Amino acid sequence: MKAVIQRGRNASVTVENKVTGEIDNGLVVLLGVTHEDTEEDAKYLADKIVNLRIFEDEEGKMNLSLKDIGGQMLSISQFTLYGDTRKGRRPNFMNAAKPGPANELYESFNSFVKDQEISVETGAFGEMMDVQLTNVGPVTLILESKDR
Repeated sequence: MKAVIQRGRNASVTVENKVTGEIDNGLVVLLGVTHEDTEEDAKYLADKIVNLRIFEDEEGKMNLSLKDIGGQMLSISQFTLYGDTRKGRRPNFMNAAKPGPANELYESFNSFVKDQEISVETGAFGEMMDVQLTNVGPVTLILESKDR
């Protein structure tokens, strides 16, 4: 699994002119799933992201986690994270998991985050989405479950 995380404020996702998820303060997570991913990958990334110390403390040092600040998560599935652009000019998405298994692991990831008492808002799996956010910092990180 691959996740692009951004510290976000005033973030939302819209599908067909309807807001499906929005947060005031926390993390926007773009989550991609590949063929080899398992529930263990989803659990690992959920725990890592919720506890990653990337929010400032009183001294301005990145020392607090999403859990510490009582933040929210806007979770958005994004198969294009597994787009391969090494050959040609059009991405190849063969590394992205098929929709059924990908959606199951995306939902598992969201459940694992909720299990840690984090409010999770979502987009709509497999749909065209418009994402808006104020990236605070800016802080953007890429995490992969297979890198551990």
